[in-house]
Amino acid sequence: MTTPTRTAADPRVGGQGRAFHGWRIVAAFAITQTVGYGTLYYAFAVLLHPIAADLHTSPAAVTGALTTAILAWAAAAVPVGRWLDRHGGRAIMTTGAIAGALLLVAWSQVRTVAQMYVVFAGLGVAMAMALYEPATAVIVSWFDPERRSRALLTMIVVAGFASTIFMPLTGYLDSRHGWRTTLLVLAGLYAVTAIPLHAAVVRRPPAAYSAERPAVDAARADLARAARRDPRFWFLAIAFVAHSAAMSTMTVHLVGFLTSAGHPATFAATIAGLLGILSVTGRLLLTGAQRRLSLTALVATIFATQAVAALALPVIASTRLGAAAGVTAFGIGFGVASLAAPAMLADRYGTTAYATIAGTLVAPVTLAKATAPLGAAALLAVSGGYAPVLIAVGAACLIAAAVILAKGR
Repeated sequence: MTTPTRTAADPRVGGQGRAFHGWRIVAAFAITQTVGYGTLYYAFAVLLHPIAADLHTSPAAVTGALTTAILAWAAAAVPVGRWLDRHGGRAIMTTGAIAGALLLVAWSQVRTVAQMYVVFAGLGVAMAMALYEPATAVIVSWFDPERRSRALLTMIVVAGFASTIFMPLTGYLDSRHGWRTTLLVLAGLYAVTAIPLHAAVVRRPPAAYSAERPAVDAARADLARAARRDPRFWFLAIAFVAHSAAMSTMTVHLVGFLTSAGHPATFAATIAGLLGILSVTGRLLLTGAQRRLSLTALVATIFATQAVAALALPVIASTRLGAAAGVTAFGIGFGVASLAAPAMLADRYGTTAYATIAGTLVAPVTLAKATAPLGAAALLAVSGGYAPVLIAVGAACLIAAAVILAKGR
């Protein structure tokens, strides 16, 4: 089977004038992604139990709404990517921000679980239109390879504090005003930041207008088809699906594992909270080391380190020091995929069809993120302990490391 010739990004993208506005876009996204994730995604964990109590249902039933949103997010990934490649990010990201704010208002008014599921299906589509993946596609189109990693890192590092800012804020608002008013306040915050910034700042790079539309569309379609026929693309897909499954499983089940190991709930929650900070640390390390070492080797090493940490946790987590060490080793790789995947895709396939190709990858990755914690819960119920769950997490990380290396060869 033939593999496609790697298409480099337009060398003019990233020049002084373009780079200047590119950094304005990065600054705007640093704000909109922080507020967007804080209001549309992280607020759910804080409001889960108050909503379940108010609707007279179980937390598990309410949690299903988030699963619905993630599934809708996955379903929308490919069509959103195609739109981004053809039309740029301004219209779709502004529309997504408007829809997100309106759906937060609608969420505040739900009276039944069924109504909540309908709202969250819409929220999943809005998140696909306005959050990380389209923002990444816009940044990739504006920057050359030398600047691209730094631009993405800037956005991701700032947005990495979304949970740190918005989970306490959401808890405070809920304690003072209740969950319905809290959602209205969050909707207002998201509307006044994301809508004007997406509308005013996001645009396509000038190079996008330099060729005739039919020629660009034909080249884009050819690149997308070539990527789908390229075995290396599917190596990447397998690696990042396995890694995403491991990350989402650990996110959901880490606190439960630590408490089952005999630690107080406050300690377990504090240690689990390190994952957000460590994800920023891991991204900074990856960006710095990437200048001297192969990206493929770095990513594979980090994934393998996570595998060792997950497999060691059942043995070492009985002490506080052991638990902290294991979570630290695992957490270093927590945010690596969000930088590595765009870099690998843009390096191999260029930027002409980046959003379409990335959307094809995002769909199965997002599905894994939604379904893996449910599979882990089923494994926990059957086995009666967390050791098999952590073994599965470690095995997934090992698979990801091995497949990344195979892709590199």
